[in-house]
Amino acid sequence: MKNIIEINHLNKTFGDIKAVQDLSFRVKEGELFAFLGVNGAGKSTTINILCGQLSKDSGSVNICGSDLDARPDSIKRSIGVVFQNSVLDKELSVRDNLASRAALYGIKGKDFQNRLEELANLLEFKSLLKRPVGKLSGGQRRRIDIARALLHKPKILILDEPTTGLDPQTRNLLWQVIGNLRKDENMTVFLTTHYMEEAADADYVVILDAGRIAAEGTPLELKNAYTGDFITIYGEDEEQIKKLDAPYKPIRDAFRVSVANTAAATELILKYPEVFKDYEITKGKMDDVFLAVTGKNLIGGAEK
Repeated sequence: MKNIIEINHLNKTFGDIKAVQDLSFRVKEGELFAFLGVNGAGKSTTINILCGQLSKDSGSVNICGSDLDARPDSIKRSIGVVFQNSVLDKELSVRDNLASRAALYGIKGKDFQNRLEELANLLEFKSLLKRPVGKLSGGQRRRIDIARALLHKPKILILDEPTTGLDPQTRNLLWQVIGNLRKDENMTVFLTTHYMEEAADADYVVILDAGRIAAEGTPLELKNAYTGDFITIYGEDEEQIKKLDAPYKPIRDAFRVSVANTAAATELILKYPEVFKDYEITKGKMDDVFLAVTGKNLIGGAEK
């Protein structure tokens, strides 16, 4: 797979704040790329530079084989962006919002009508076309936000925390649509999210901390590097768990024991079979990776 985004030694400061510091990474064509960090880590600054909304101090940005400084307009046509906060006009109907946006790309008349029908079927908003955006629910509005970003069939879809605050049904619909676009159109998806289960499905992950890359790799590589395995043991008292001489913490109806890897878990099971009557072994999650890398938690769309 070829690189569709190449960032080299990117820097951006605001007064004394170094928002992005010597940032370099690659995004492969067609992949789901997760860009993670707490608020203030530099995610939005980087996205605004990629979209041409913010100038960089130094470094280079290459998108779809073109340098951002040399061909900003053609690059903008290759990108669709779903911002954290909706940019739709609340007074206008859904149809009028999408028509005014499409006109900016020269999509009018029959071409617009055809594209509108495609997107309305894809994102299930046919019945909402005449309604003012201000009267829509959060999930409905998010579907229109995504339709707006897809009007011109971009090669790259940037999703800035697209599912924060949405109900599970809408979240599932959005991920189903995004999965189909990647499969059918080889669309590249650049995602920022506070939901670590979404990041766990990414092809590649970059974790930012204070404007720098703190860790990067596939979810499996990151889990292997930054977390171990966990054994959840049910139906034993704490004295039995202490015998294992391993870090543990009580959870609702069990104890969660931390081990370096599956081999270490097997060793404990063979050594203390009487403790392991009812248990399960799980790999560390992306939440554990994020905490290990940054010392911070991301839980349910908020810092903690």
